[in-house]
Amino acid sequence: MSAGTARRNAVPHRDRPRIGVVSLSQGTRPEDLRRGLESVLAQQDVELDVVCVGNGWSPTGLPDGVRALALPENVGIPAGRNAGAEVVEGEYVFFLDDDASIPSPTFLRDAVALFERDPSLGLVQPRVVDPTGAANPRRWVPRIRKGSPTDSSSVFSVWEGAVVLPTDVYRAVGGWGAPYFYAHEGIELAWRVWDAGRRAWYAGDLVAHHPAIDPARHREYIRLNARNRVFLARRNLPAVLRPVYVGSWAAIQVARWWRHPLRLRTWFVGIREGWTADCGPAAPMGWLTIGRMTLAGRPPVV
Repeated sequence: MSAGTARRNAVPHRDRPRIGVVSLSQGTRPEDLRRGLESVLAQQDVELDVVCVGNGWSPTGLPDGVRALALPENVGIPAGRNAGAEVVEGEYVFFLDDDASIPSPTFLRDAVALFERDPSLGLVQPRVVDPTGAANPRRWVPRIRKGSPTDSSSVFSVWEGAVVLPTDVYRAVGGWGAPYFYAHEGIELAWRVWDAGRRAWYAGDLVAHHPAIDPARHREYIRLNARNRVFLARRNLPAVLRPVYVGSWAAIQVARWWRHPLRLRTWFVGIREGWTADCGPAAPMGWLTIGRMTLAGRPPVV
């Protein structure tokens, strides 16, 4: 798919669009999982095909209308989402984390309306709000110049907990990057949507609920964060830009954590692993895509 074909490939309008919904869970948050699934089942003016993927767990106690898909082992977040997407049907696919929910009963219909009004869109991420009133992390707004969280814009990464795509776009970009296991798969998904001739969109007028939890509290997160930065470059960038991207992020982390040598040591262990481990097949984006992203405000070098 190229930029010039985006409008011709728009999903035809349906009064009740069919949406495949994938909720991934390890079974550790049963109350949150049920809350999220019930918020999906409450959606109006859409047809739903909902599956709960048990990542190393056999889902039980699910609400009526939700199928279970049990994976024998934890295959990682992106691979688990992909497994769920293989068994649902619809013109669109919606991924919802097991600790997230959608408060509006028209959320999915409103998301579909965005795609119908602007067929250049290939992915929509909503604004994320902690329903308890806690401060919402700035990272939930996936742009460098954060601005107001209610402002909508094109973006070049996404918060992965609630994401909607046309199914044909999801398939064209190859789904989520399984080798990441955890962290940064949302950046690759957004990049590949851009490379498919569409745009990733942050919709400040749509809302998903999620608790404000700091993922960097775990050392494993720091290692995977660094490893996956390198995976992202190796899998998606032309060879000449790979060291530029990794180097820019190394400089950023040193500036952030120079007073935390243990964090930096873990981070650079991950960087080394990223260059030596198998990152799966590469699909470098074209220079036309790099030009489009640059003109839109975010060249893929940082």
